Amino acid sequence: MKAIVIDDERLARKELIQMLTAFPDIEVMAEAGDIEEAQELIENLGPELIFLDIQMPGGSGFELLSKLDHVPHVIFVTAYDEFALRAFEVNALDYLLKPVENDRLATAIQRVQSLKPSALNNQGDKTTLLPDDQIFIKDGEKCWFVPLREIRLFESEGNYVRVYFKDFKPLILRSLNQLEERLDEMHFFRASRKHIVNLDWVENIEPWFSGGLKCTLRDGKEIEVSRRQSARFRELRSL
Repeated sequence: MKAIVIDDERLARKELIQMLTAFPDIEVMAEAGDIEEAQELIENLGPELIFLDIQMPGGSGFELLSKLDHVPHVIFVTAYDEFALRAFEVNALDYLLKPVENDRLATAIQRVQSLKPSALNNQGDKTTLLPDDQIFIKDGEKCWFVPLREIRLFESEGNYVRVYFKDFKPLILRSLNQLEERLDEMHFFRASRKHIVNLDWVENIEPWFSGGLKCTLRDGKEIEVSRRQSARFRELRSL
């Protein structure tokens, strides 16, 4: 499993990398000392796993995750236990407190190894995001790791996009065009200028005005599909 260690303290990085040599399944590809370097390495190398410090010069680990289009699995490694609850709220695989103990590191690695192969195989894919891939969402002080299959709708609001999953509706600084470029069209369909719909969440489709369509999601929300996109939808779904 390919991994990157991210920490602003060089000695802390070296110590963790040395400890990881005891786990032959973990291949440390690179290390980074700040979020800018880390972002470049993640985007270029496509690791399956990152060991991530939270407090670093130039931005926090959470800020790094919010900059990524595709988020690897994360194990937080930090000296600040006040962040522990927040880390688990974003559904990190584990949270290690410095100085890292061998037993705790072994437990974290076991959690990684228990993941389904499909949950790891897609981590290096830097093109199309698939339903089992996860994205990181940060809205103010709240953060989430969300599998794409759980997102039922992306809705444009000015320069932001509102993301609908479970009972949450956070805003992210992205455009629908940016998202559309990364999402698999067979699962996430651009219904209109304002909406991208997860087709797996569509409960009902019916004809609408001027040759368009109206789809109803499982949560009851109704989305109009533009006439142009309705033709594309019928082509994709052979209607």
